[in-house]
Amino acid sequence: YAVFITMMNSLEVITWAVGMYLSNESTWRPWIFLIGILLNLRLPRGFMPNDFHAACSKRGVLFILLLGFNLQSIVVVASPYFNYWDPAWDQYAFLFLACFLLFMIKLLYVDDTYSIAPQDHALLYNRAAGFFFHLGNFSLLLFTTVLGSGLNLLTHSFLAAAAALPSDAKNLVCGGFSASVLSIAFIKSMHIRRVPTNPKHERMFFVAYFTQFAGVLAVVFITARMCFVGGDSEEGAGVLALLMRNEIQMLAVLVFFSLVLILMSWLDEAVELNLYSDSSEASEYRVQPFGFWACFKHEEPLQLEAMALERNRAARLAQGSPLLGSSVMSFSGSMYNSI
Repeated sequence: YAVFITMMNSLEVITWAVGMYLSNESTWRPWIFLIGILLNLRLPRGFMPNDFHAACSKRGVLFILLLGFNLQSIVVVASPYFNYWDPAWDQYAFLFLACFLLFMIKLLYVDDTYSIAPQDHALLYNRAAGFFFHLGNFSLLLFTTVLGSGLNLLTHSFLAAAAALPSDAKNLVCGGFSASVLSIAFIKSMHIRRVPTNPKHERMFFVAYFTQFAGVLAVVFITARMCFVGGDSEEGAGVLALLMRNEIQMLAVLVFFSLVLILMSWLDEAVELNLYSDSSEASEYRVQPFGFWACFKHEEPLQLEAMALERNRAARLAQGSPLLGSSVMSFSGSMYNSI
């Protein structure tokens, strides 16, 4: 497995190096980059469950770094046009909303490595689910880059008071935001959720999950319409034109949508805190699998690997801190017994 991963990464590095070496006029350059993207994808059997922790933690760090680079790029683009001696309120408002939008997207992206049990994680439940989990993370990085590019164009057109591509910049920002939110929701749907056996509690969890689902679909649909139906066109007249009247108002709308989605993402946790006193009691009652991949057969080798990883992690914690390790071991045992 290590030799396979090393060979794939080496081929990917060579491919990207060749693509960067070629001139912009070369007809081979786009095809070389397409090969690099394809090499980055992994077949369902192209990864091992031992790569679970690296696949979860490093992708979160990479996403945070990408948001940081987008934020830095916005500041670099805005620096030549920002009036440092006598800044106007709209300049402050624009930069605040652009930076705050990236921060809200970071809050939407939640690493489920520790909130989801290993045997319920997409990488350790079904290999097809693991493949689509990798694909969802790749699409998230891609569309976040698109969002950052749109914010750069929007920053230049607003602060420089330029008439070049203002509508295209708005459409790029709305499209990147819509695709990023959809990618985050797709990644979260890869995991298996567990609902209570109590019918009353089960209905409360289903209401929370479907409310989140409906909210995400509504935000994705509205922002996608804002992207494909420009505010300056005849079809865009009406509510969408009001949402995209100017750059500040459009960013404020996107920030508001992000805030609504963040509040909705806490519904299932609020229900759990209202029903159960602690996590051990929650794991005792929430035993029925629920989710997009729950209808598929779980793979036994992956499930055994998940249990082994959880026990190894608890054993390492026990060596570092006996008191903490014993509590983790007891919690893990109760979780496995309930399942």
